[in-house]
Amino acid sequence: MTIGVVVFPGSNCDRDVRWATEGCLGMPTRYLWHEERDLSGLDAVVLPGGFSYGDYLRCGAIARFAPVLESLLGFASSGGRVLGICNGFQVLTELGLLPGALTRNRDLHFICEDTALSVVSDRSPWLSSRGRGSQFCLPIAHGEGRYQCSDDTLKQLQDDDAIALQYCVNPNGSVGDIAGITNVSGSVLGLMPHPERACDQQTGGTAGRAILEALLS
Repeated sequence: MTIGVVVFPGSNCDRDVRWATEGCLGMPTRYLWHEERDLSGLDAVVLPGGFSYGDYLRCGAIARFAPVLESLLGFASSGGRVLGICNGFQVLTELGLLPGALTRNRDLHFICEDTALSVVSDRSPWLSSRGRGSQFCLPIAHGEGRYQCSDDTLKQLQDDDAIALQYCVNPNGSVGDIAGITNVSGSVLGLMPHPERACDQQTGGTAGRAILEALLS
């Protein structure tokens, strides 16, 4: 497996992701500068956390027009796996690969803490090793992580079994306690928590490894 990690001006978790995928899990990983268009040879692409293009306008709104994401649309439509973490989740919604939007947290504060999560759907390969109903903790770090969507979209997510993760205690006001969702096929996952920060016992535990290890299957 070869993993591509997109680097936008303002990304700050790209190195964390590469450290997790390559350093901890031994998967060949290369950076994809935001102006790059060539995704050949990649089995999966990760959009990392950070503040792409300074989060001007709104989170992910400018990144959505990056040349690399034009190529990502074709990559995803052909079944390529895509993982969007925090700002990467925001970018995926702006790009239209996932529905809904991420907005300012309920109390308008930046939140940085460990949070308990529950697996709602194990249909997607990203969470198939965990099992529906299982719980684990991952760190969150966001100011605009409040997932919002229309009632019709929420029902569609439920009907499609596309709600991947829920917060056990909702920290940001997300509708339906949603912490992560997938597309209909399950190949694209967006989540606000940071699995790459929980891949080593000495630096934050290993609860995030199962999500990234799904890249190996």
